[in-house]
Amino acid sequence: MGSREKRKGARGERELAMALSEVLGIRCHRGRQYHGGPEAPDVVVDIPGLHVECKRCEGISVYKAMEQSQRDAGLGKIPIVCHRRNRKDWIVMLYLRDLKRFVQLLSYFIDKGE
Repeated sequence: MGSREKRKGARGERELAMALSEVLGIRCHRGRQYHGGPEAPDVVVDIPGLHVECKRCEGISVYKAMEQSQRDAGLGKIPIVCHRRNRKDWIVMLYLRDLKRFVQLLSYFIDKGE
């Protein structure tokens, strides 16, 4: 990956962290600059049990992106992939099997913060 793509990825991670913070009302920040390593999420959210990967590119293979997130998340964490193309809105992807637990985690931590 060239330096231009790395800069775009870093900008995307910061942009996603800010957008998630606004939408969820919780603290989120770019992950790799703080933790490093392949198991570190691209964006860290203040909800334990979530692993957020950021894909800021024109096209992705949805299943490859989810499989990478699942591998990096390890056991017990919900893998989430957020993707945005140029001039488009962010989309969020997760496995249907994780949806109930995801909603429960969000409800608990968002209600806790109010």
